Amino acid sequence: MVLGFYSSSCRALFRSIPPSHRRHNYIARPLHQIWKAGMATPARMQPPWKEPKSKEAAKLKVWNSLTRSKNEFVPIDPEGKVVKWYSCGPTVYDDAHLGHARNYVTIDILRRVLAGYFGYNLRFVQNITDVDDKIILRGRQQYLLAGFKAKNLTVTDELINTTIKAFDVYVKKNLPLLSADVNIGTFNQESAQKYANVIQGKSVDGVGPAGDKEAKIKMHLKTAGTAATALLAPSKSLPEDVKLFYAGAEDVLLPYLDSLNGTSIDASDHTIFTRLTQKYEARFNEDMQSLNVLDPDVVTRVTEYGDQIVTFVQKIVDNGFAYSTSDGSVYFDIDAFEKVSGNHYARLEPWNRGDKGLQADGEGALSQQKTSEKRSDADFALWKSSKPGEPAWKSPWGPGRPGWHIECSVMASDVLGEQMDIHSGGIDLCFPHHDNELAQSEAHWSQKEGGHQWVNYFLHMGHLSISGSKMSKSLKNFTTIREAIGRGDWNARSLRIIFLLGGWHDGIEITDDMRKGGSSWESYLTNFFYKVRDLEVHPNISSTGAEDEKVRQSFEAAKEKVHNALADSFDTPSAMRAISGLITDYNSADKAGLSDGVSFDVARYITRMVRIFGLDGLADPYDGGIGWAGIDIPSVAKEFVYAVSRERDEVRQHAIAGDLSGAALEDIIAQHKLAQIQEASAVPYAEVLSTFQENLRDLAEKQAPAKDFLDLCDQLRDTHLWSLGIYLEDRDNAPAMVRPVDAELQAARDQKEAIARQKAEAKIKREREEAEKKAKLAKQAKINPLEMFKTDEYSAWDADGLPTKDKDGQDVAKGKSKKLRKEWEKQKKLFEEHARGAAS
Repeated sequence: MVLGFYSSSCRALFRSIPPSHRRHNYIARPLHQIWKAGMATPARMQPPWKEPKSKEAAKLKVWNSLTRSKNEFVPIDPEGKVVKWYSCGPTVYDDAHLGHARNYVTIDILRRVLAGYFGYNLRFVQNITDVDDKIILRGRQQYLLAGFKAKNLTVTDELINTTIKAFDVYVKKNLPLLSADVNIGTFNQESAQKYANVIQGKSVDGVGPAGDKEAKIKMHLKTAGTAATALLAPSKSLPEDVKLFYAGAEDVLLPYLDSLNGTSIDASDHTIFTRLTQKYEARFNEDMQSLNVLDPDVVTRVTEYGDQIVTFVQKIVDNGFAYSTSDGSVYFDIDAFEKVSGNHYARLEPWNRGDKGLQADGEGALSQQKTSEKRSDADFALWKSSKPGEPAWKSPWGPGRPGWHIECSVMASDVLGEQMDIHSGGIDLCFPHHDNELAQSEAHWSQKEGGHQWVNYFLHMGHLSISGSKMSKSLKNFTTIREAIGRGDWNARSLRIIFLLGGWHDGIEITDDMRKGGSSWESYLTNFFYKVRDLEVHPNISSTGAEDEKVRQSFEAAKEKVHNALADSFDTPSAMRAISGLITDYNSADKAGLSDGVSFDVARYITRMVRIFGLDGLADPYDGGIGWAGIDIPSVAKEFVYAVSRERDEVRQHAIAGDLSGAALEDIIAQHKLAQIQEASAVPYAEVLSTFQENLRDLAEKQAPAKDFLDLCDQLRDTHLWSLGIYLEDRDNAPAMVRPVDAELQAARDQKEAIARQKAEAKIKREREEAEKKAKLAKQAKINPLEMFKTDEYSAWDADGLPTKDKDGQDVAKGKSKKLRKEWEKQKKLFEEHARGAAS
């Protein structure tokens, strides 16, 4: 059992978690229990790595950030079966965005491959960071804003004046290029001038490309601009005005109110902060479920580890690798750590160890003040003394709270012990977070001689970027997962395919080409599954098996390619190409000579792989199934839809052959007898069948031509079944294939209908223009040529009504006279034709 693996302290921890905080799978079933049929049980598992026959299968190697190279994967477990894995979880103070999806979905893919393909028994632990500087600041700000709103339920003078002050402070702090006297009235014009380069997508100086700095400026411009708009709004007297006002002004009010009152709150009331974290932890869990990310085996929270963190830090102090300061903080002593043989700091990114910006980010927004007691600027906080307005826990050094990095060290060590196989997270965590974790954990577990190995393999996921900048909560340049799912931009499968088509530790920037590539890959597999599943209904009884060996050779080659790709540090892009390549080879085979058994074997393997990749929910990869969710019609529909499809096929055959007699029709209909009572959910499908049969009999009674029967068959396909989400795909020399109406079919129909509408609209426009032209011509034809030029432009005319002098009495020029004569003759002809027509 999984519980047997964990220490008694871990069990005690689980029992101590309040039920309201528990996730149903905190100490979860291994994947072989989640995948119903025991797929990870060695006795019944058929590991794919034994399948390639041409040579000995490649052994798994992984890209290890710790060595910056690919290393053979060898678990700590003496039997090589159990893998201990700690993954950095979310900091829960806002909704998760697509950048988080990139991290957690990709980790989930690697986890599934390790367990479902390579057969390891994982112990997967993920933390929830529910206390850090960002959470403290956000929780405090939200608390203060709520109190401020309660006092200002309408747009009062106090609210406006406070917001103006907040706006001024925000602009001066974050937009230094603006003048000192900029105000809400001049902001838009001045910011457009001073930050023109940034607004146009360039760097601040207009020379280099835009980056994170420019993304942050854009965020500040938007925040200040929104607040200015709220302040300048003409009406602030209606009940809804206050909501709109706060929506625009909130982001400048939050830091301002905190600067005024943040230190005065009762920080012993931890609900000020946990109210925020519990809300967003629950929403994070919902987001992960919507993306089909498996639950961790164990979830840990920082706020439940106060005592363990104090004990852990004290051990580091006792080992001589940390020191306390007079304010009650404890810092890691990098110099002392590195003086011991075998200890090295910043092993993941040694080139960044002097980066003061990254060091400051690692210490947190509330910890920027310097202390002369720090032995080195690079030394980082293990324990922070709590200032007014910050939550605190008891410690030997005084009231304080954990440093950011120590949290993961303590939680991972408590659950997994003094060593683990894998530690994972986003690439931005390498330095300082994971480097600091490594140092302090090895300092805790090592003896005086040093050299303890805490983690064997570090796996870091690449970023997801937008316009060259990574998604970031602080930059507010993100789309949340629930927004993207809710709008239909992505679903669990389509987003996961995008990540599978990219390297797990490479950066990804989603482009239109990438979207099209992912959609194409999904459609390619869906159409393959349709074809093979159709063989279950319409077996290929005429096959000779002549193509079997050819397809099996492609099959074996593809399995070997997939295995080699996954063994080569989870190279999912190559594995995905091998799978689609196998389908290409299958599609090119002569199906008349291919036995159904081979088709089913290929389809079961591909199904197994896509399920291992997490592309089909929690479906068991080893249950022998074919396909993934979305390729089947409802079960209650099958009896009636397959019956009506068969009848339609036979009617079409007879109608085309010209021998559809009444007797033949009755023989076709008689093959299916409707039950007297159907389930309520089956009634719409039963009605389609019975209505089709009635319409066939009506046509037969009228002795209608074959065309009417064929039109009725088209109507069944294009209207009646389509409206129920089912499509009949007609094929040459084969029964129609029954399939659901999917997004691809719907898009094709929408495009076809749009083209038809455009043609119809163009026709109407042409007809209207022609009618207007005819009307204009008819009106023109009624004008007598003797009168057509008798206007103010001329003063004299000849007997035919042609002008001889202009309005000033000057003779009309010869050239113009010739031109007027041509127009006169054309009108004379038109007038005479009109007169003849009227007379007739």
